[in-house]
Amino acid sequence: MRLLDDIIAKGGSPNLVSYNVILTGLCKEDRIEEAMQLFRDLPAKGFNPNVVSYNILLRSLCYEGRWEEANELLAEMDGDERAPSMVTYNILIGSLSLHWRTDQALEVLEDLFRDGRFEPRAASYNPILASLCKERKVDAVIKCIDDMILRSCSPNEGTYNAIAVLCEEGMVQEAFSIIQSLRNKQDSSIHNFYSDVISSLCKKGNTYPAFQLLYEMTSCGFTPDPYTYSSLIRGLCLERMFGAAMEFFRVMEENGHQPDIDNYNALVLGLCKWRRTDLSLEVFKMMIEKGQMPNETTYTIIVEGIIYEQEKELAAALLKELHLRQVMSRRTVERLTMQYDLEGLSGDIA
Repeated sequence: MRLLDDIIAKGGSPNLVSYNVILTGLCKEDRIEEAMQLFRDLPAKGFNPNVVSYNILLRSLCYEGRWEEANELLAEMDGDERAPSMVTYNILIGSLSLHWRTDQALEVLEDLFRDGRFEPRAASYNPILASLCKERKVDAVIKCIDDMILRSCSPNEGTYNAIAVLCEEGMVQEAFSIIQSLRNKQDSSIHNFYSDVISSLCKKGNTYPAFQLLYEMTSCGFTPDPYTYSSLIRGLCLERMFGAAMEFFRVMEENGHQPDIDNYNALVLGLCKWRRTDLSLEVFKMMIEKGQMPNETTYTIIVEGIIYEQEKELAAALLKELHLRQVMSRRTVERLTMQYDLEGLSGDIA
């Protein structure tokens, strides 16, 4: 605020965008009362608040649960410059869902569609789905997803994250039933939905429910794809279960699934991230023995793993050798050399 006053004192002319930036800053610092006062003072400064101004305050009021003030502000939103936008509706839906007011959030969702100006998006459904999953309201989740599909609204990563919550709550079979209910309701592959929910769990290191869902998936005749396997490998590495991750390769082979280059790279990367380059080199040897030749991504991961272990000279020498053997492009070698300051450690690239 002081900076803005200095600008005005020196003859500068702030615009509405400038004031919206100040409003955002005040709200982020939890200085909502000051933000409200500035908002009310805007007309006296020659500016009428626009929909962005309203949304900034509405977000803070809603997420603090100050519903009466939020409703008063919402009632003021009319006309071309301050009519509720998609962002406005999503703020309301997200904050109501966060405060376990899913029935009201669903009402706002209906208002959104009645408005007629907006196409349905997964981002509007996902907070409601997440809240319903946390409340373990499986029937309501299925109904909500049915409504999404009826409105030709495709699930996205946020949707998979919401369904993954059920698995985290120990309700894997319920999550499985929801995914199964989608089998004949949308064009996209149900297999992809399984894979994405498993991926969502693994990204957070929740591999136990991910493997439970995998079991349900395979019991119904679905065959995991390489992407699903890579997700599980990354999840195991994230939990530092390196032995289990390497054993998983043996299990894959026993079940007739030959690990591909992406599966190996997922394991090599997971090991290198935890500075277990020693194990990653064992995997490197194993993949060659199995007839799976490393690619440039594999070599890049290993070089970066060596760098993370503070062995820059070794990494630089390896880069040079990889380039000489024509398994790594000059462009990649130069990028890594510049990125990690390896220049001059092993001589020029031939």
